[in-house]
Amino acid sequence: MEFVSIDFETANEKRNSPCAIGIVFANENGITDEYYSLINPMMRFSSFNKRIHGITEDDVAEAPTFAELWPKLESHLAGKMAVAHNASFDMSVIRATLDYFNLVYPDMDYLCTANISRSIWPQLYNHKLNTVAARLGITFDHHHALEDARVAAKIFMKAFETYETAELDIFLKKCNMSKGKIYERGYVPPRVKRKQGSTKLYLK
Repeated sequence: MEFVSIDFETANEKRNSPCAIGIVFANENGITDEYYSLINPMMRFSSFNKRIHGITEDDVAEAPTFAELWPKLESHLAGKMAVAHNASFDMSVIRATLDYFNLVYPDMDYLCTANISRSIWPQLYNHKLNTVAARLGITFDHHHALEDARVAAKIFMKAFETYETAELDIFLKKCNMSKGKIYERGYVPPRVKRKQGSTKLYLK
């Protein structure tokens, strides 16, 4: 099983304002490679976002734009299984920024490690990245794109260990989930299939 784990930080509330990306490459044996880049979003930074990730306008002044980075990013993502924590956010950043630059969506499957965590560790009081990381004994610098991607990869690998399989189809069946998919000008989100007769909610 090979996969990539991704994380974006954004300059402001707009999904087409990525200012950093981290990508971790892994398989069932562990992490095999990593990639990180700042991104010049060519738009304002909000004070709220700067407080979260610490990236400023000066930091990205000489950084490439998303459009300039996209050929390399596409080679890392197209045709791959990707994971992200709260994947709806990171995948919407990809789609919104590709739309902004009028670039074609890649074909890629994806899963959300937050949803996976809810399935495997339902007893946690929430399933934020830092909460799940603490449960697994992982320390990291939160809201750094590469560090967050690395933790999501470790969560995904630990989930496979918990279900004692290296086969994605078996894992998804045990989690009662289906993959999400991005394709040219469209997407399908990953689904959590509710078990019949189950009304349990993992909200608190």
